[in-house]
Amino acid sequence: MTTVGSKKHFSMIREFHLADWFTLANAVCGTGAIFSIMTYIELRDVSHVYYAFGLVLAALIFDVLDGRIARWRQKTSVLGQELDSLADVISFGVAPAIIGYACGMNGLYDRIILAFFVACGVSRLARFNVTAEALSQGSDKVKYFEGTPIPTSILLVFVLTLAAWSGAIHQELWLGEITLMGYKFHPLVLMFALSGSLMISRIRIPKP
Repeated sequence: MTTVGSKKHFSMIREFHLADWFTLANAVCGTGAIFSIMTYIELRDVSHVYYAFGLVLAALIFDVLDGRIARWRQKTSVLGQELDSLADVISFGVAPAIIGYACGMNGLYDRIILAFFVACGVSRLARFNVTAEALSQGSDKVKYFEGTPIPTSILLVFVLTLAAWSGAIHQELWLGEITLMGYKFHPLVLMFALSGSLMISRIRIPKP
C-alpha cells in the first residue's frame, strides 16, 4: 500500500508544469502573509504588517510569472488553472481580509463586509474558470476579464500598510469609527466592499 501511495504521489508531481511551481509559490507567500499578520495580532509589532504586505507583493509577482511562463512554454492545464484560483483566493482574498481585520476593522459590520469581499473574490474566480473557454472565442487566450481581477486587492493591502506606517490603525484608523445599533463600523472597510463589488461586476477589462 505504501508503494502504491508513493507512486501516486510522484505521479501527481510529474503532472506539474514549471508554471505550476510558481503558482504554488504564490500560495506559500499568501499563507506566509497570513502568518505574519497573525504574529502582528499577537505581538503588535508593526513590522509584521510590512512583512505581510511584502509577502502579498511577492505572491503577485509569482502570479504574474506563472502566467508568463505558461504562455512561453505553451503548457497550460486544468490542474494549473485550478491551482491558480486556489492560490489567488489565499493570497488576494483571505490574506487581505485578515490584514484588514488585524489593522482594526474588527467590528460586526466590518467582518460582514470582509466576508463579502472574500466571497466576491471566490465568485469572481469561479465565474472566470467556467467562462474562460467562451471568452477565449476559440483561441488559446482569453481576450478580457469580466470584473476586476482578484490580485487588484493588493491595493487594499498597500493602503493598510501606509496606514500602519503612519500610525493610523486600530483606534486611529482613517475615517474613524461609527457605532450602529451597538456594533462598531469603520468606514474605511468600504474599500473592501467596493473592491469586491467590482470583482463580480460585468465590467470588461482587456487581458494583457
